[in-house]
Amino acid sequence: MTAPADDGNSDDSDQLTYADTGVDIEASEDATAALLEAFGSDLTTEYAGLLDIGDRYLALATDGVGTKLLVAEAVDDASSIGIDCIAMNVNDLVAAGVTPVGFVDYLAIDDPDETLTNEIGEGLAVGLEQADLTMLGGETAVMPDVVEGFDLAGTCVGLADKDDVFDGDAQVGDMLVGFASNGIHSNGLTLAREAVTRNHDYDDPFPHDTDRTIGEELLRPTRIYTDLLESMHEHSVHAAAHVTGGGWTNLLRMGDRKYVVDDPLPAQPIFEFVQAEGNVTDEEMHRTFNMGTGFVVALPEERAEALVAETDGQLIGRVEAGESVEVRGLSLS
Repeated sequence: MTAPADDGNSDDSDQLTYADTGVDIEASEDATAALLEAFGSDLTTEYAGLLDIGDRYLALATDGVGTKLLVAEAVDDASSIGIDCIAMNVNDLVAAGVTPVGFVDYLAIDDPDETLTNEIGEGLAVGLEQADLTMLGGETAVMPDVVEGFDLAGTCVGLADKDDVFDGDAQVGDMLVGFASNGIHSNGLTLAREAVTRNHDYDDPFPHDTDRTIGEELLRPTRIYTDLLESMHEHSVHAAAHVTGGGWTNLLRMGDRKYVVDDPLPAQPIFEFVQAEGNVTDEEMHRTFNMGTGFVVALPEERAEALVAETDGQLIGRVEAGESVEVRGLSLS
């Protein structure tokens, strides 16, 4: 549990929210819904689009690295953001029960920079190896009138037998197993950057580990969860949540249930630091960040201990009737 930022001694006028820094999650979701409505898309899972190709599904997911790129640019080190690009895509496929098989990247840049592109390529290579994935191609676009600096995104293709795709509907009585994140991952960086740079520079030592800088701590690459797929299929996982934008409310993507998290994984020190520096409330932290848990699954109670034994997962809670996420004294909906 991070230290409360709203303990009565804080000045509310100094409290940061994600919306204050320019990212309104509800407005973003409304805009996405309007986009989908325009062409009548019928997405078949919460995390990936599926195309029926006979005895299997072909799946696609697409995502980018977000404003974590600005940290990499500020500290002149883009060597790990390729891992983030791979991870943000493959983890969405994993949350659908799909095995990622191929990837394409898209790099938009204002001015060609051989050192930068080489660093990005190094990170992509590491991510591909971790995810056991093949790079199928990509595009580098030089667009000085459109972008300032650079932007990196990608698309991942996956394949799944039809009975491997999670039904995406957690059941009352299911247990929740959580898997640790590697820190802040690649969401909420707009809020994190604003918070930590109030009184610090990225090259300042990170107070909780002075062998690392604040910038290095923010750039810890997103964990890749493809290694969980075999065990999740073996133990009849009903639904999974990749904890990204929206923080812990992502658990609601597993179905309209009450997710009672009474033994959460510990939050890494970076979250305590961001919260203190930005005077961010506990609720805002849990609505924005993964808070130490990057992936959660719901599965039958009788299979949960076996899944934990085979992986590095931990039993963190249970599924009840209702529609909320109950964690660390908070009720999120």
